[in-house]
Amino acid sequence: MLKGLRSYLRHCGSVGYWLIIAPFRSRPYRMPLVFAQIVRIGVHAVPMTALTSLTIGVVLAMQSAAQLSKMGASVFVPGLVSSSLVKELAPLVTAIIVIGRSGSSVTAELGTMKVSEEIEALEVMAVHPMSYLILPRFLAMVIMMPLLTVFAIYVGMFGGWLIAHFALDMSSAFYVSHALDYVAIRDLGIGLFKSLVFGVLVITIACHIGLNVGGGAEGVGLATTRSVVVSLLSIFVANAVLTALFFF
Repeated sequence: MLKGLRSYLRHCGSVGYWLIIAPFRSRPYRMPLVFAQIVRIGVHAVPMTALTSLTIGVVLAMQSAAQLSKMGASVFVPGLVSSSLVKELAPLVTAIIVIGRSGSSVTAELGTMKVSEEIEALEVMAVHPMSYLILPRFLAMVIMMPLLTVFAIYVGMFGGWLIAHFALDMSSAFYVSHALDYVAIRDLGIGLFKSLVFGVLVITIACHIGLNVGGGAEGVGLATTRSVVVSLLSIFVANAVLTALFFF
């Protein structure tokens, strides 16, 4: 385990070098590859993110309304939905979706290239794998994860509005104003910072495991499963640590 952790930290250090130092040494970012990965990692995940966030907003509003209405406090439903989505649910759920869809895909793709010796072929052609394969995926992930989180917040709020408007007879203006009353700029900043941390964890873990695949096609499958499991555990632990940090 310690050996794997050291290898992962070396991988993160290499990513940091190519991200910060290499551009100043005549090794610029490959922007066409970055844009291609933005589409694959982020844009293609929009429908799944929208559907999941919508259902979470609907369920959250229904469950909170069922309990708050017993105390005559259903007016607090918009605030509960907005605060829960912005600070916790939207970043976490978006990260889970990206892990299942994009993180696993990155690991499988890099693992297949590894076992088929395509990565070694890039090195023979004097193309560094970190610059050509890893950095575009890293940049795409850290760009799209916060954007997907903001999108998830809006869609989740719309799901909560559906219940508040049609089941609780709240006006749209009332819902929006009360939802904003319980969310500050600091809360949005916390949610976006969490999503950025989750994005870094997901893409670095996926790339590291994918680059260290061995054992042919079976190894690729095992590595993909391991990538998903490790990424999920990492974001859950990171979420707990960050929540405690901002809470105290």
